[in-house]
Amino acid sequence: MLPEHAEVQVRTGTEADLETLTDIYNHYVSETAITFDTTVFAPEQRRSWLHSHPEDGPHRLLVAQDVRFVDTNPPVGVLGYATSSPFRPKPAYSTSVEVSVYCAPEAAGRGIGTLLYEALFKALGAEDVHRAYAGIALPNEASIRLHSRFGFRHVGTYQEVGRKFGRYWDVAWFEKRLE
Repeated sequence: MLPEHAEVQVRTGTEADLETLTDIYNHYVSETAITFDTTVFAPEQRRSWLHSHPEDGPHRLLVAQDVRFVDTNPPVGVLGYATSSPFRPKPAYSTSVEVSVYCAPEAAGRGIGTLLYEALFKALGAEDVHRAYAGIALPNEASIRLHSRFGFRHVGTYQEVGRKFGRYWDVAWFEKRLE
């Protein structure tokens, strides 16, 4: 169990994180409607996703890790991750990113998402990125609070846009100006 006030380091995600990041994501795939993936992944299936987030540039992968475990290999104590990814594949969208954050289940509600977003938006400040977007499957008050805290504003909701666990889910879209 994570100590209540563990010190956390935010760093770039690496190949060594692949298994742990896949485990975190798979929790949300199998247990929640937060992601609309419906089948869990093997780490090898997520490798191209990991490599689509280089150390610099507008598409980042940042990992939060308990500092007590920073020098372990493979990494342990990973508490969550945040990404910025292409918003859409067409060239005119290149200055927009879609952001997301996923916390390990035992780290949820402990400020890890806030630390990750602080680091992500600081990194994006040096990039040619004009807007950040986040899609939030509803209901998800914790995610809405997190995004609102970072200046995101609600721009619309797709009604019943995804089907998972035998029901339809709405997705609210939020945007943040970056400059």
